[in-house]
Amino acid sequence: MKTLVKDTTSDLSAQIASALRDAIISGHLRVDQRLPSEAELAEEFNVSRPTVREALKRLAAQSLIRTQRGAFGGAFINRIAFEDAYGQHVTTSTLLLSMNAVSFDVACEARFAMERACAPYAASRRSADHLATMRAEIHRQSQQGLSDESWCASDVAFHRALVDAARNPVLSYQLAGSVEAMQPLMNMITFTARNRETIISLHSEIADFLEICDSVAVEHRLNKLCDYTKTLAHDIIASKSKTK
Repeated sequence: MKTLVKDTTSDLSAQIASALRDAIISGHLRVDQRLPSEAELAEEFNVSRPTVREALKRLAAQSLIRTQRGAFGGAFINRIAFEDAYGQHVTTSTLLLSMNAVSFDVACEARFAMERACAPYAASRRSADHLATMRAEIHRQSQQGLSDESWCASDVAFHRALVDAARNPVLSYQLAGSVEAMQPLMNMITFTARNRETIISLHSEIADFLEICDSVAVEHRLNKLCDYTKTLAHDIIASKSKTK
């Protein structure tokens, strides 16, 4: 049993949750395995049942366990799918970027560097469905009267299709934060100054080169998008500085 540093009930529940989480990560607790009962855990950790209950709530909030009622009920170890973890990852990335002094250039550089890493895999593994999604978003972006909000959503969907075309769930998970958190924040800064036709043209070239499996050309277009995005941000920031 892991020794707990006794302080407050909250601290104890956090320590218990951490100990159980470590056991899951190490493989001592396996997927679909039933955890000991609250009473058994309370005895094992020498704490009250409410403290154990709070620890289990913490694990449930992280989707590490699920509860089941009935004669064969209890708390069971979950198998976490990458898709199920996207939302939490995107939220964390958004909070990190909004709460910390991360410059536009740093965020832009990181996002496009990670996306370029997907290009060789996407060029060799993309399916007809990935290409169809990208071309559908390009068509959507070309529509007259499309709102800035809808255009930004389509922009994210286009790049998400490029990432998913790599068919690597670990890359897709890591890039969920950059594409679905960084890109919307970038769009908020640059949407008033960007030229949609310029971006649509680059998107079209990316889709075309993916179709013929030319990853070098895809990376080159992503570089151009990165440079264009940075230039827009610099111009906007400089313009705002002059008006102050």
